[in-house]
Formats: sequence, C-alpha cells, structure tokens
Amino acid sequence: MADSTIITGQYVQIEQTPASLGARVLGRLIDMLLMGAYCGAIIGVWMLYRRMNSDPSEIEVVLMLTVCLLPIMGYSFLWETFYNGQTPGKRLLGTRVVMKDGSRPSVGAYLLRWLLLLIDLQTSYVGLLCIALTKNNQRLGDLAAGTIVIKEKDFKKIHVTLDEFSHLDREYRPIFPQAERLSLAQVDLITRTLSGGDRRDRPSRISELAGQVRSYLHIEAATPDEVLLRTLVRDYQYYALESVI
Repeated sequence: MADSTIITGQYVQIEQTPASLGARVLGRLIDMLLMGAYCGAIIGVWMLYRRMNSDPSEIEVVLMLTVCLLPIMGYSFLWETFYNGQTPGKRLLGTRVVMKDGSRPSVGAYLLRWLLLLIDLQTSYVGLLCIALTKNNQRLGDLAAGTIVIKEKDFKKIHVTLDEFSHLDREYRPIFPQAERLSLAQVDLITRTLSGGDRRDRPSRISELAGQVRSYLHIEAATPDEVLLRTLVRDYQYYALESVI
C-alpha cells in the first residue's frame, strides 16, 4: 500500500498510510449495524407507545420519523465533525479522516464528504472502485474534499514526532495572538529572511520586514525586530499545531 508524504506547517516531512479497502468497508459495516440497532430501539419504543395509545396523531408520527431518520442521515457527518474525524466504526478499526496535508478537516470538508457519501452508497461499486484505484484509497467524497482516511497509528506518530519540537513546550503560551493571522507563505518569507546568514543587507531586510509585519498585524510592542519575527514564527507554529490536534 502506497504511503502519502506530507509536509506540515512546521516543515516536517511525514509519511502516513491510507486505510485499506477492507478496513474502510468493515468500519462502514460496523457503523451500519449501530445505525440499525438505533433504529430498532426507536421502533421498539414506538411500538410500546402504540400499545398505550392506539391512535397517535400526525405530529407524533412525524416526530418519531424525525427522531429515527435524522441521526441516521447525519451519522457520518456528526460523528466525524465532533469526534475528530472518526465514527465508532473508524474508532474500532483504528482509522481517521484527515486532510491530505495531515491537518484536521474543516466542517465544510466533512459536509462535502457526507453529501457525496449518498452517491457512493447509491452506486457502491463506484465508491469501491475509487478506493481501490486511487493512490490514497479515496472515495468520491475524499477526492472532492481533499481528505484521506489514514491508519490511526500514523496519526499518533504525527503527534509524537511534532511533540519533539521546542515550540511544543507545554508551558509555552503565545506572545502575539495576531500570529494566527499569518499564512504559511508569510511565515516562510520571515523564516528565509531570518536565515539570511552573513548577507550585508540582512539587518536592513529584517528591519523592513518587521515594519511591514507590525503594520499588517497592528503590533505596537517595542520588541526588537529580530526577536519579534522569531517570536511570531514560534507563535504561528503553536497555533498551527493547535488546529491539527
């Protein structure tokens, strides 16, 4: 099975292994069994209610159908959104949904996966073919949302690897909250400027860039230019990791 190589916002190269077709199918079957058990429980409660009240109103019927069907329809979306990329089936099989760059998917990405899941389920052979034939074992929803399903052990390795870096000191607290507004490209520019080595114009380049950054982020602190830029990079790395965890 091919590994997917990513570069994190901390410039760390990581290889993560996509979940196998068998693991994904078995995880889906477990989720379907849980959904069936939920429906069975709701129907059982409804039948018991019918015995006590043989003539339920239309509102009661609609309410029962809503309670039964809505959680089933939104099962994958709700679980993956609020359980960090996992459903109970994925949890048991040790798999998780992440973005191709290893970060946590947005709500929009989860929603797009869920919407296209309806197509994958209606034409199951298409979804299975996509998983079997694509490099990262992606179904239609994954291809559209830019997500992949990986083995959980690889997700844990990402955290262990990143945990070795100094900016992950558990006692560290960001100095400039504005650093969260920086883009990866902007941080890359700051890093390259700071790494200018013995270039004669390095001090002037740092001073000019620091002035632009102060203006862009509305920073008024009288921090020395180079210290400011290095602190912003560290704060950015802190926030970037927080979005992944």
